[in-house]
Amino acid sequence: MRRHQLIVGTLAVALAATLTGCGEEGLSLPSADEIAESATGDPAPEGGSSETTLPNLPGAQEGRTMLGELTVAEEGSMAGYSRDEFPHWQSTDGCTARQHVLMRDGVGVETDDNCQPQQGEWYSEFDGETLTAAADVDIDHIVPLAAAWRSGADSWDRDRRREFGNDLENPQLIAVSQSSNRSKGDQTPADWRPMESYWCDYGLAWTATKHTYELTVTDEEHEALTEMLDTCG
Repeated sequence: MRRHQLIVGTLAVALAATLTGCGEEGLSLPSADEIAESATGDPAPEGGSSETTLPNLPGAQEGRTMLGELTVAEEGSMAGYSRDEFPHWQSTDGCTARQHVLMRDGVGVETDDNCQPQQGEWYSEFDGETLTAAADVDIDHIVPLAAAWRSGADSWDRDRRREFGNDLENPQLIAVSQSSNRSKGDQTPADWRPMESYWCDYGLAWTATKHTYELTVTDEEHEALTEMLDTCG
């Protein structure tokens, strides 16, 4: 994993410096959080350990609090649903929301004058697949549009649905493999989950998105999210 390689390199430098300067006080190694912060420039995450850092992903305790505040209700109807009810991908600063996520989640991404990635590498957190062509990458809505519709979005106006479909401020969009995204479809965590190593971050992202948009969850969905958040550190 790229992040793990960087952390190992940072640990080696820190260890060498410590051995050089240690005296009667003995050897003092940096903590895991200090290593992670040194390697990335950011504090170590409270929740999971994924390579992709989703925006405004809550910590484990905050996520559990959010989950407890969600309204539990039966799923609504799909009557009237269409993906066209959630206009996407809208452009911001000359790039579409899809292109923004490709640049955010990729490594070594280079774009043309139209903001379209021409090269880069993307790690799919859902299934561990590494992709080297933007055309092979899907941008997944953590809470699928249809799942949102069944849990309250059917009552929103078009502007609110547009915001939801293009949300770059919250942990709602992520670059993943086409196969994993299509396997997931519009299912909730009660019926579909990514590989277990990503349960924590996925559960936090799903919970935070539903909390932000005041969407409901079913009993089965709540139970699945509780199990996923229990894997957080």
